[in-house]
Amino acid sequence: MAFFATLIILTVTTMTGPAAPRRHVPFRALAVLTLVATFGLVLIGGYVSASGAGLACPDWPLCYGQLLPSLTGGVGAHLLHRFAAAIAGALIVVTAAAAYRTQTRRPQLQAASAIAVGLLILQIILGALNIEYRLADAVTIAHLATAAALFATLVVLAVLASRVSESEAYRPEAAGRPGRSRVQRVMDYVALTKPRIIVLLLVTAFASMLIAAPGRISPWLIFFTLAGGAMSAGSANAINQVLERDIDALMSRTRRRPIPAGRVSPPYAFAFAVLLGTVAFVEMAVLVNLLAAVLSLAALLFYVFVYTVWLKRSTPQNIVIGGAAGAVPPLVGWAAATGHLSLTAILLFVIVFLWTPPHFWALALFRRDDYALAHVPMLPVVAGETETRRQIVIYTVVLVLVTFLLYPVARLGPVYLLSAGFLGAAFVMLAVRLQRQQTTAAAVRVFGYSIFYLGLLFAAMVADRLLQA
Repeated sequence: MAFFATLIILTVTTMTGPAAPRRHVPFRALAVLTLVATFGLVLIGGYVSASGAGLACPDWPLCYGQLLPSLTGGVGAHLLHRFAAAIAGALIVVTAAAAYRTQTRRPQLQAASAIAVGLLILQIILGALNIEYRLADAVTIAHLATAAALFATLVVLAVLASRVSESEAYRPEAAGRPGRSRVQRVMDYVALTKPRIIVLLLVTAFASMLIAAPGRISPWLIFFTLAGGAMSAGSANAINQVLERDIDALMSRTRRRPIPAGRVSPPYAFAFAVLLGTVAFVEMAVLVNLLAAVLSLAALLFYVFVYTVWLKRSTPQNIVIGGAAGAVPPLVGWAAATGHLSLTAILLFVIVFLWTPPHFWALALFRRDDYALAHVPMLPVVAGETETRRQIVIYTVVLVLVTFLLYPVARLGPVYLLSAGFLGAAFVMLAVRLQRQQTTAAAVRVFGYSIFYLGLLFAAMVADRLLQA
């Protein structure tokens, strides 16, 4: 953990630039004290785990129905962990309150404090679930992961308390328009998640679950899978908007989003996104299964680091490679329903993966000027519109051909086969028409139809499977 903290300190100091002038700041001392207390808690937790005292107290929050039972066996170590957690938790809450009461009200400190409090709440819940589920693997792993995330957040908070200049003071006009109602503010945070995109992702995950195990899935499992998937995708989308706020401010399609429009401050948006992603992983690990949780987290990290940070501004193949993140929901749904993956699940992934380029390139065709202004190397900007239309036709034809592979591999019936044929033929026809007509209206039609195509294709898979069941 000390090595982990050192890496975080190096990263934060590199990103924040020169340190602020050194002088006594009570908040800095409080942040360091909280960090040290949490480090001690981590050490105590490691001892409890290694000594086998994790279930020395079989109930929670009391121990054998008492606040202070006999300290025999591993009970003493277990209770020490609980009391240390209470002390560290109280310090975290006090630190967060201090971050909001400091005269400078620096949003970076407030955002880190908000993340810490959210992770603390999750950690308390997971500690109780460790007892309830008798140290089940998924709960134990989630408890450890959340502890590491909380410790990392406190390291960041302590470093920022020393390095962020007080000239970066919080101003109401920098974080949103004064006088906005709470409902409007909540809707701004909802907008950060890009809910319309999430709906389509959830359709593919839900359909995958029904195809994998028709009629045998608990409604609660479906609910927890879709809720976790929505939160994970929303977290990725919110981080994407934080990282691309400079691009969004230049494009007419995106300049009214909450961050470039000034309705949400970037540190708060980032805190919201991190908390949402953490809750999603823990919820899926505990209430669905670990494989589904890991796949969902992998998609989030791939979308943020591979697509947004690396590919988006560097190559016209950004959508092709980055589309893998949006193709993961069928894998998540399949893993949630069965606990493993299969060739059918991989084919569902490939279908969404191949669908992504023609879908987004059609959008890029009638938004080409926006992408050019923002210097985003989308295919129409780099290779030209003629080449983009040709690539749309190629990917659409390959996509349609791959959809027919599901008929023998997944043992689907004539309902799916006919649906895939008719839907695919219409998609190819629109793509070919786009190549010939070369008009904005044709690009809009391809973009709009691609959304209906994917939803109806997965609906046909589900209908066919249910008719066979």
